[in-house]
Amino acid sequence: MKCLEILYEDANSIILNKPAGLAVQGGKGVKCSLDQQLKEYGAQLIHRLDKDTSGVLLAAKGREAAAHYSSLITGKKTIKQYIAVCAANAAVKESRPEQNRGIINDDLLIRGAAKKSLTMYKVIKTSTLQQADLEYSVLELELGTGRMHQIRRHLAMNGNPILGDDKYGDFSLNKKLRKTGFRHLFLHASRLVIKELNLDITAPLPEYFNLFV
Repeated sequence: MKCLEILYEDANSIILNKPAGLAVQGGKGVKCSLDQQLKEYGAQLIHRLDKDTSGVLLAAKGREAAAHYSSLITGKKTIKQYIAVCAANAAVKESRPEQNRGIINDDLLIRGAAKKSLTMYKVIKTSTLQQADLEYSVLELELGTGRMHQIRRHLAMNGNPILGDDKYGDFSLNKKLRKTGFRHLFLHASRLVIKELNLDITAPLPEYFNLFV
């Protein structure tokens, strides 16, 4: 597949490190999408990442494998971990995540209905980016539920928006960051564990995370 890093492959599955900026589905204005490439490869996506989110993505080869992996990916024996860089300064509601680890369980509105949502987090690092006069935190997050844009929404709702998030984030801060050369959404799907298959796959962080981690 075109310039895509394959993290793992066997007869039934292929696990990729999706780059930021690649849409997972085709649509209006989308010239190249991951599902198109996978179709040519004889595989289909089992879960999805936002276009601007990078990291681990699972696809299955064939209908039978797809049905099996689809049942596993939503189960309690599957772990999805992410790394995010979020704002942690006086410009937002909270100065930083209040504890080194914790749970965000705010309900999220999905198609007009409030849905239970659960995100666990651990603070890896808190520091200052001098050139942008920005205090930030690097978080490791794990999904307890799989709502649309869950991590992005949960962090924004709690006053710690992900850097570069143009949908739920701090727009004035993002504009300031772009002027200093930062143009990415700092959210990366770092690890996928499927215990029933003895799979534990990690994806290295993109280079643009290096200044923060």
